[in-house]
Amino acid sequence: MGFQQGLSGLNAASKSLDVIGNNISNANTVGFKQAQVQFADVYANSLNGASANAVGIGVKVSTIAQQFTQGNISSTNNPLDIAINGSGFFRVSTNGSVTYTRNGQFQLDKNGFIVNAQGAQLTGYLANASGVLSTGSPAALSINTADIAPNQTTKINAIMNLDSRELVPGTQKPVAIPPVITPIAFSPTDPTSYNKSTSVTVFDSLGNSHVLQTYYVRVDPATTPPATAGSIEWNVFATVDGNPFDATGALVPAGTTPTPIGKLAFDNMGKLLGAVPAYSTTSPRALQMIVPVNSGAVTPINTTANIAFDYTSSTQFGSDFSVSTMKQDGYTSGKLSKFITSKDGTIVGNYTNGQTKVLGQVVLAGFTNPNGLQSLGDNQWAETSSSGQALVGPPGNGALGVLTASATEDSNTDLTGELVNMITAQRVYQANAQTIKTQDQVLQTIVNLR
Repeated sequence: MGFQQGLSGLNAASKSLDVIGNNISNANTVGFKQAQVQFADVYANSLNGASANAVGIGVKVSTIAQQFTQGNISSTNNPLDIAINGSGFFRVSTNGSVTYTRNGQFQLDKNGFIVNAQGAQLTGYLANASGVLSTGSPAALSINTADIAPNQTTKINAIMNLDSRELVPGTQKPVAIPPVITPIAFSPTDPTSYNKSTSVTVFDSLGNSHVLQTYYVRVDPATTPPATAGSIEWNVFATVDGNPFDATGALVPAGTTPTPIGKLAFDNMGKLLGAVPAYSTTSPRALQMIVPVNSGAVTPINTTANIAFDYTSSTQFGSDFSVSTMKQDGYTSGKLSKFITSKDGTIVGNYTNGQTKVLGQVVLAGFTNPNGLQSLGDNQWAETSSSGQALVGPPGNGALGVLTASATEDSNTDLTGELVNMITAQRVYQANAQTIKTQDQVLQTIVNLR
């Protein structure tokens, strides 16, 4: 039996060198997980059980266990390169066959699907045209490069201060109380007929831009008593692309004096009381404007849009007129300029019109026993009964790791450690060979005794 132990030791040491060599050869393989050979001793069975003085008959390879420790993360210039920081695997599909990988080197194929070098499609949650994710069964992810549709302006958030020291247009500095007022009709071309004005760009249903100009005229309380006693009111006039219009959204014919589209009222503390006409009962401080906007390229302005001009945070203090915010919710169409993957796997597209939209979400798969996965080569593993079923979810959910975009995970092979292991395995191999040589010499001595 003396040769058995040495032969088994030679086989074990050879297997260890094979694994070490494989680890070293994959030191630059993205997402590679180094393996470790685990050994077990061997004893012969007997009818009476193993004796307390039984001598083992050698060693065997118990298992080759991959070490799923984290590899270093390196930055790249490819926005589709993704690294996992933590546990979990990318879930990829090849003609419906699902495999798992830590190699996050992806690219777009001719059909817009996100694939790896082997053509396997990265899976995740798909997004609809509005960017809402469907978090049911994961499906192959693709990047929709279609233009984002325009959005018609429906609301403008206006935060401004109207100077309470402003006089009614046409009023001279008083020499008597009350002052003598010389009425003056509003005209967008006559700066003396209004106190202040400001503009904002709005968009129609086709994404065409229009300049909406608003004019603010302090109301004479002597001729038009305020609706609330003690309040100060301002008439609001408006033009679109230089054309004045009235409260019904109708353009004002040339030579006709425009009428206000609404009115703002402030209390004696400078706080906005309300706007007339109110856009809705839930937003009484939003002025409803029926704005004529041109939804065609060459036709005259002949369509209207309801726009809520929200003045909720506007004030009327004794300081200069100022506009803090003039933000509207419309935009023109836009082309996809780039996309990025966030830590939670959400793929967000950035468009040339400044808008963003969710294009999908990468999912990860976790396993109770990763060492139970079957290695398939090409940096891919398959689920087995030993690994347990894949637990699929968004990155950062539960025990799943998070993602880093424009980066890859390096091999976790420790070259220094593997070179030391190689020396040790070589010495073990030599020692086992020496036991065989010694056994041979002993047998030769016995033979010579004859």
